[in-house]
Amino acid sequence: MRRLAAFACSLLLLSACSSDGGGDSGGSDTTQAAVESTTATPATEAPATTEATTTTTEPTPAYAATIDELLTIGRPIVLAHTAGEDEFPASTLFAFSESVKAGVDMLDLNLNITADDELVVQHDDTLDRNTNGAGAVASMTMDQIRQLDAAYWFSTDCADCRDLPDDVYLYRGIRTGSQPAPEGYTADDFALPTLRELVERFPDLPLNIEIKGEGEIARRAADVLATELVELGRADASVVASFDDEVVSYFHSIAPDIEVSPGLNVLTAYVLNETPIPDGMRILQLPPEFSGLTVITPELVARATADGLPIWVWPNDRRLENYDAYVAFLEQGIAGLNINFPEQGVRAVQDFLAV
Repeated sequence: MRRLAAFACSLLLLSACSSDGGGDSGGSDTTQAAVESTTATPATEAPATTEATTTTTEPTPAYAATIDELLTIGRPIVLAHTAGEDEFPASTLFAFSESVKAGVDMLDLNLNITADDELVVQHDDTLDRNTNGAGAVASMTMDQIRQLDAAYWFSTDCADCRDLPDDVYLYRGIRTGSQPAPEGYTADDFALPTLRELVERFPDLPLNIEIKGEGEIARRAADVLATELVELGRADASVVASFDDEVVSYFHSIAPDIEVSPGLNVLTAYVLNETPIPDGMRILQLPPEFSGLTVITPELVARATADGLPIWVWPNDRRLENYDAYVAFLEQGIAGLNINFPEQGVRAVQDFLAV
């Protein structure tokens, strides 16, 4: 939901050169257009799966431990964006655990670097939106961040509302001990974890990692990430991405054996101008639309399939975060659902395959 602004800027720069140049539609019209463009495409207009996800005739494994295994799993995959941010408090071990119980194939996470060079799992580069703290992640130590209640503002009713009744914030206070943790969990499961803590909890699941930020801070994070993925034995089980192509290039230069996913400029050039994706990048992570400009079309899916590039979609409107929309994405030939309701996404894939 909050991944769109940077993509929009890059996309609109190039879309000015396209035939329709994007639209000037209002929010409700854009949302309706997005829903219609996603759900109206029949399954016959594009292949049901991408080439990269149908290259094996072996039985579908229960899970894939590496990226190579993931790309030959023989079916669409499900990721829970930041562990399912509309269903669970984002980036917490509780949320990751619940999404794993739901059956996701991969953990999706965002990494920021702290003042003491720890990698913390947190979507934003600040702490204001989801915790009872405030300020930049990079200005605080991991010990300081660890004390915060990462579920403080979580509500299933509204993503960013601050004025709801206290009982609507379902998990508020578990971290600080003012209410008990759900059975099987502790207060620590409602803090923001480090990358190491997350991998130690789920050592066998592949990782889709976005490095947050840009410039020196992002390079610091990339340096630590490259080292930790090797130390944790996850070098062959991780996809590393960033909105900033320079960050992607930098990470690839220091860790050439770890999978990377293209950034904004590369993706935009491929979508609008058919500029080839650089060698070594095998996965396209895209939103379905922006401001009336449809990003994922039958033509794009067919082209990406022919190029051997599976598309993992991240819906950019909550009206696209539901079972029916997930099935519609699959019918378009989408290879991966990076979505906010894990159980619905897993069920959508199961039902899609059963037809």
